[in-house]
Amino acid sequence: MPNAVGLAEITAMPHPMELPAMGATVVGEVIWHADHNRQVKIRLNEWHVPG
Repeated sequence: MPNAVGLAEITAMPHPMELPAMGATVVGEVIWHADHNRQVKIRLNEWHVPG
């Protein structure tokens, strides 16, 4: 959903990465969702480390 606004709960991130800056636009892939409460879990593309 382009231009969606939401709250991201960061539970883990790769060692060299930093949190996105305030007001930054992020892009990711939905890896889980719950229809009953309209929540999604998203993997941020810049944090995805193949392998």
